[in-house]
Amino acid sequence: MVSLTIDGVKIEAPDNSTVLDAARKANIDIPTLCFLKGVNAIGACRICLVEVKNNPALQAACVLPVSEGMEVFTKSEKVLKARKVSLDLLLSNHDRECLTCVRNKNCELQTLADEFNIRSIQYEGEKIYKDIDDQSVSVVRNPNKCVLCKRCIAACEKIQTVGVIGSTNRGFKTTVEPVWGKSLVDVPCINCGQCIVSCPVGALSEKSEIDNVWAALHNPNMHVVVQPAPAVRVAIGEEFGMPMGTRVTGKLAAALRRMGFDKVFDTDFGADLTIMEEGYEFINRVKNGGTLPMITSCSPGWIKFAEYFFPDMLDNLSSCKSPHQMLGAIIKSYYAQENGIDPAKIFTVSVMPCTAKKYEKDRAGEDATGYPDVDAVLTTREMAQMIKEAGIDFVNLPDEDFDPVLGTSTGAGVIFGATGGVMEAALRTVAEVLTGEELKSIDFCDVRGIAGIKEAEIMVGDMPVKVAVASGTGNARKLLEAVRSGEKEYHFIEIMACPGGCVNGGGQPIVSARIKNVLDPRVVRAQGLYDEDCDKPLRKSHENPDIQKLYNDFLGEPNSHKAHELLHTFYEAKPKYKE
Repeated sequence: MVSLTIDGVKIEAPDNSTVLDAARKANIDIPTLCFLKGVNAIGACRICLVEVKNNPALQAACVLPVSEGMEVFTKSEKVLKARKVSLDLLLSNHDRECLTCVRNKNCELQTLADEFNIRSIQYEGEKIYKDIDDQSVSVVRNPNKCVLCKRCIAACEKIQTVGVIGSTNRGFKTTVEPVWGKSLVDVPCINCGQCIVSCPVGALSEKSEIDNVWAALHNPNMHVVVQPAPAVRVAIGEEFGMPMGTRVTGKLAAALRRMGFDKVFDTDFGADLTIMEEGYEFINRVKNGGTLPMITSCSPGWIKFAEYFFPDMLDNLSSCKSPHQMLGAIIKSYYAQENGIDPAKIFTVSVMPCTAKKYEKDRAGEDATGYPDVDAVLTTREMAQMIKEAGIDFVNLPDEDFDPVLGTSTGAGVIFGATGGVMEAALRTVAEVLTGEELKSIDFCDVRGIAGIKEAEIMVGDMPVKVAVASGTGNARKLLEAVRSGEKEYHFIEIMACPGGCVNGGGQPIVSARIKNVLDPRVVRAQGLYDEDCDKPLRKSHENPDIQKLYNDFLGEPNSHKAHELLHTFYEAKPKYKE
């Protein structure tokens, strides 16, 4: 341990700590902009400057190692003046249209400017306008708002190991963009949106579909159906000032109904349906010598990652569509048939924690009835904005239920939103189907938690089933390279593109770096899902009575010909770069 003093407070810190680490452990606030906990420490923004006794130059606290006897000052006149100059310079070449920015009131640069009492720009000068890249169906890149913090680069390269954006040019002309000035649509971007949630400003955002959804809701000839994903219910409350992880399932159903949706269904039903299809697919592969390990297919960011970087393993992927696409297909077939509605007049809206779902809905093979399974995808953030536009007092809404049949779900469907949740839900069903016996405990805790890679061996009767769970495509890469080389062998693998799973998806409420130092959204939001799972009267997908009814009345049995036509899809290798 090292002893040092920060602002007169004596502190003990591990000798491999930085001054920023030591200050935070002592609850001494040092502002940052470019720092991303556990990933990025480059000292680029110069906002975390501190003064060290007997050192004439100010130092960036995020990269400054502690040393024995060090005396640090974080609020000296020299420090505060230098930080303010750094902010002034950042703002001088920044698109300051704050009122119309997607990050208005949730922008780290805006917060710092307010805290440092910046009321005018001291260094007005030349500005460079750069073209906005909005060709991707998921992510809009506005370089005029970029502050060159490089947090998006770190998230894309170090966490996701995709690496499609980086710094080009030098000095005043530096730009964060894909190689050769290409659009995100022309490089192997997997649409995961982790760059968006890492960005401190509005330089990266989702491509909005709000106007399309309002148009559908206002069209008297359209029957508009909505379905929110599991992870949305433990996150959207944050957009209305509620504590992180608050379960607002009933309020969400009520809000959607008040907005004018004709039916409010639940993607959790689609998750239960996915378990039936994916679980029986796994059982068939085990019994009939199919390709193993079987890998889950619920995360479109992961699917695209596999098509780019692991095309030799596409046969390992489950052919099942993701839950919201399955439910979209059922809405436009079974639901339409049962209610005498022309599927051409049904407009399906998915509310997702994920920006990659915007890409997924347009994939080939996602139009089982001849019409898109899903017509529009809204992120959690977009749906919150629509609720605000509608003037709905979300916090004080009464709790309501989803509409029956396609709104009925089990606890297994709820936990899809957390890493390991799909695996646990599948094991609950697979174990009972294979053995014909009821499980004594349905909580598979070995696959829970935010570790990037988790392994377990589960006894299903007298058969040991080796499973693995990975979240974040960087961890997926490590896991699959071990499988590819023969170093590791598994029967079943769950992969989610986003670290921590869907609760930390690219479309979720953005949490500032300052708050992430205190609360981990991956943990807090996931706990809300596990709590809801425990409160459900039914916790196994195959026990959902409306799932049973769907198979009895319409699909026949899991993996039937009709089920394959409606609920399964295909994958193909993709070239990494377009000419």
